[in-house]
Amino acid sequence: MNGLILFAGLIFFLWIGRSIIIPLLVATFLWYLINATAAYCRLILPFNSETDRKSRPIFSKTMDWTSNIIAIGIMFGVMYLFVTQIQPMFRELLVALPAIQHKMIIFGNYLSESLGIKFDASMLPNIANIATNIGASAANLVTSAGMILVYILFMFIEQSTFNKKFAALFPNKRQSTKMRYIIDSIDDNMKKYLFMKTLLSGITGILSFFWLEMIGVQFAGIWAFIVFITSYIPTIGAIVACALPILYSLITAPSLHQPILTAIGLIALQIIFGNILEPKFTGKTLNLSTLAILINLVFWGMIWGIAGMFFSVPLLVATFIITAQFDSTRWIAILLSADGKIPDKNEEE
Repeated sequence: MNGLILFAGLIFFLWIGRSIIIPLLVATFLWYLINATAAYCRLILPFNSETDRKSRPIFSKTMDWTSNIIAIGIMFGVMYLFVTQIQPMFRELLVALPAIQHKMIIFGNYLSESLGIKFDASMLPNIANIATNIGASAANLVTSAGMILVYILFMFIEQSTFNKKFAALFPNKRQSTKMRYIIDSIDDNMKKYLFMKTLLSGITGILSFFWLEMIGVQFAGIWAFIVFITSYIPTIGAIVACALPILYSLITAPSLHQPILTAIGLIALQIIFGNILEPKFTGKTLNLSTLAILINLVFWGMIWGIAGMFFSVPLLVATFIITAQFDSTRWIAILLSADGKIPDKNEEE
């Protein structure tokens, strides 16, 4: 009974504190992504070995700062691209929504006449209301941009003190070694997942844009951005990323030629990047059950809306990695896994 009350209290806290927690979560996500990008950039820059760090500390430190600057530059470049290119397209799409809704009704009437089934326009989703809700969520996030930047800034300031705080928390050498292994395991897996997921999602979005632009699908930039964002949600994200532009081209194109090409191109990209390349580059980091992903998606979506749905999988990945490192919680990691295989833990006691 106490556990149930505690769980209900936690849910209430997550819901009532969403205006504070979500910006903090966004800041943590961006901070982690910048660090992950910097870590991978550092691998290709010179003076990155332990020998260089000891014999040429100034050069090595300079390259460390260079990798951080590159990572921050990439992040701001993506934000600039969104503000200058994608955001204006969203405004155009919002203006066109009533016409798209009307075309959906016409398309529904055509299908009902062709297939001999009863069709009611009220059965169709009101895309204007859906877009308004999504826009409201995005607007709330934008208004929190200042708070997010402050969070990120202080995270980078505090980052240099993490090792000192860790040493103070675990003065016992054996305990410190075990906890260091756990934290490093979580850190390495999360960096690998976030960097590779973002990189592959970005490439998928860019290729989707070129393909949709080439075959003449309107609002190609928006559909490519949706492909990028929904790529963080396995299985369901791929369905949404393909379904929206295919449905749009189906109700707006004069023939089936464009919808068919849209479907072929987007589905092929999802198979190549989502089913072949992603497992190869991310390894077993995302060895998650589809059912667990669905339940997690619904759970966070109910608490935090669109933002919760976006962060549901990264949160699940973190939970999966953390629970796999402790004997008392490994059963949770096994339930969350797709095949019962979970990350190794430190066996040193």
